[in-house]
Amino acid sequence: MLEKIKNRSKAKSLRYDYYNHADDIPIDDWNKVKRDNTIFLSLNYLKALEYTLTETIKFKYILFYNQEMPVAIAVAQLIKFNPTELKVQEFPCRINDTIKNTLLKNLEVKALVCGNIFSCGEHGFVYDTNCIDAKFAFENLSNALREIRKSENSDKPSFILLKEFWPSSFETSDYIKEYDFKEFKIDVNMVLPIHPVWNTFEDYLASMRTKFRTRAKKIFKKSEKLIVKDFEAQDIVTFKDDINKLYLSVIDKADFKIGKLNSYTFKHLKQTLGESFVFKGYFLEEKLVGFTTSFILADAIDANHIGIDYAYNKDYDIYQKMLYDYVDLAITKRVKELRLGRTAEIIKSCVGAKPVEMKLYVRHGNSISNTLLKPLVELISPNEYEVRNPFKLQLD
Repeated sequence: MLEKIKNRSKAKSLRYDYYNHADDIPIDDWNKVKRDNTIFLSLNYLKALEYTLTETIKFKYILFYNQEMPVAIAVAQLIKFNPTELKVQEFPCRINDTIKNTLLKNLEVKALVCGNIFSCGEHGFVYDTNCIDAKFAFENLSNALREIRKSENSDKPSFILLKEFWPSSFETSDYIKEYDFKEFKIDVNMVLPIHPVWNTFEDYLASMRTKFRTRAKKIFKKSEKLIVKDFEAQDIVTFKDDINKLYLSVIDKADFKIGKLNSYTFKHLKQTLGESFVFKGYFLEEKLVGFTTSFILADAIDANHIGIDYAYNKDYDIYQKMLYDYVDLAITKRVKELRLGRTAEIIKSCVGAKPVEMKLYVRHGNSISNTLLKPLVELISPNEYEVRNPFKLQLD
């Protein structure tokens, strides 16, 4: 259903239309802007999320027009942080005790998030650089998000959050700070550049220093009883209860969780995205003891959600086997990089991943509170981490 929210910004601003359901979005207009951009902004992906998660998350979609020409798109979710689900001591960045004691203690926070709460990266806003410049684009994004917030009369979010931008975009994304958004950095995203000389997984192993190659072979030895199977949608249905259990076992240990998927979502993603969504099941004899998911993008693989039976993880090195399988997949698909996400920096660096800084922006809905927000945001910084370099030579 199209929401007719009046554009209250100055006359030269873009027109923007809001949608509560992906089914209502004008497909041609949306795709003219999206083009070959991330799969996470494709309507098939967005519909799969909405169909399976609409009971817990409100989705918002925005189309921006310059006169009658679509020039930008944005995706947002209205969410709540429940104190029972938020582990403050394991937040994805170091938080000063002041924030813990003043903002997050016994507090339910409502937020409007522009981006994807289920994946790291720039999956919330795209604009046509041939039609509008960055400053104008982010000005209109700010206007549109603030209008959405105002329209939520009965359940108005306190914060607007933009997540999360790669270093290559900092110069343009920083324009949002001109509209009272405050920046802060979270934990690094661990990314493995796939070197052109790696035609096979054996090439990758050969590029490692002896210590790390020996380590990898020990992991393969311990995990050799694991059987890995590529799942189709029907396999996900067959093992749905096990998948949910394995997924929740990882989520319960997660550093920070503001949204949960489920086997129903994974099934829809497989049905709608096909080969672009890879779901692998890890079996010990007939028992499913783990799974991985990943998205095949134009030039990268996004390693996404996993599930592990931790009762078997130590004896069979399930998690580390998964990491090497992700590397193998990235080499096979001939992509430029493998994105392994936040946390577990040391283990991920042992397979060659490097830390990449990510930046977010936040704005409080109330102007007075937003002024007070700045010194608090300045108390947030990424967690400290260590990394290893497993390669013989520095690979560019």
